[in-house]
Amino acid sequence: MVTEKDVAYVAELAHLDLTDEERARMLKDLNSILGYIDRLNELDTANVEPMAQVAARYATPTTVGPATVGAGSDGFAQAMRPDEPRPCMPREDALQNAPNSDGVFFKVPKVIER
Repeated sequence: MVTEKDVAYVAELAHLDLTDEERARMLKDLNSILGYIDRLNELDTANVEPMAQVAARYATPTTVGPATVGAGSDGFAQAMRPDEPRPCMPREDALQNAPNSDGVFFKVPKVIER
């Protein structure tokens, strides 16, 4: 069960300034989500095969071990491409339109203020 202290701690980590109403709503929502997860944990999944692709109707067939997963259109073909090294963009091209650089790195303003 999530407590008000937990909500305050997570809000601080995320640099969120929550109002009292937002904290109360977050507390209720998080406990509701955890309650739902507890309900899901009560289900018997012993005979349910693990899923390798939750959106199988959009995935391309892929061999994973002895099984083939996915079927349908090639909607996620780019996500299943082979992981092969390719040449990267030359540094000069990457820095060409940068508003500020030192010739080697992008220069950006500091954004962390704690």
